[in-house]
Amino acid sequence: MFPQGGPGVALLLLRTSVVAFLIIIAVNYDGPFHRLILVVILLISTSLLLGLLTPLLCVIAAAFSIGNIIINPCASIVVWVIATTNAIALGLLGPGAYSIDSKLFGRRVTTIRSRNSSPFL
Repeated sequence: MFPQGGPGVALLLLRTSVVAFLIIIAVNYDGPFHRLILVVILLISTSLLLGLLTPLLCVIAAAFSIGNIIINPCASIVVWVIATTNAIALGLLGPGAYSIDSKLFGRRVTTIRSRNSSPFL
């Protein structure tokens, strides 16, 4: 769930890519509540870059990207489809070993006792 080495670095780069697209959305947005949206996207971007609650934040990032396509039809659809695809892929793959999620929800060892050592027998 939290790959290390090359795959972990690739997931770190994918998180950085999603954050870059989120910041582009925030900077180019000029509609109502633009300051509020900028602050929200910066908080989401910081958390995503650190790898905190990655699957949930990727859903939010994909929603922001789809919302930007709807609000701003002049935007390049190809770029926003790639941004949405990156967010969905990252949400499905997980944050990787170089994230806060890996420290919070890291690998655990579950020990299952055999049936013969049951206290009820």
